[in-house]
Amino acid sequence: MTMSAFDPWNYRPDAGYTEGSDLVGYKIAATDGDIGKVDEATYEPGAAGLVVDTGPWILGRKVLLPAGVIDRIDHEDQKVYVDRTKDQIKDSPDYDPDAGLNDDYRTRISGYYDNTYRTSGTL
Repeated sequence: MTMSAFDPWNYRPDAGYTEGSDLVGYKIAATDGDIGKVDEATYEPGAAGLVVDTGPWILGRKVLLPAGVIDRIDHEDQKVYVDRTKDQIKDSPDYDPDAGLNDDYRTRISGYYDNTYRTSGTL
């Protein structure tokens, strides 16, 4: 059985994302509980991701989740399920709204989440 490589900046074909969907306001569920809700979203192929406002969970910090960590989207319940734990998300690189999605920032974020796949045994 061949495992596919982690593709951080694209939605998985089976995640339930449909072109034109707006995920802003959806709740985010880590593998071990809810972590906040989508504050901003980008949908461009090769640059898709969600900015999540964690609210009081980690002192109002915002995090950027690349689309590749999304396991599934439940449009009826307006909830996005990701295949990372709360701690993995909490320990992610700081969200920098001034960096936008420049190459260095994207490389740092994708490297972090790619490494969490390797250490969690997901791949």
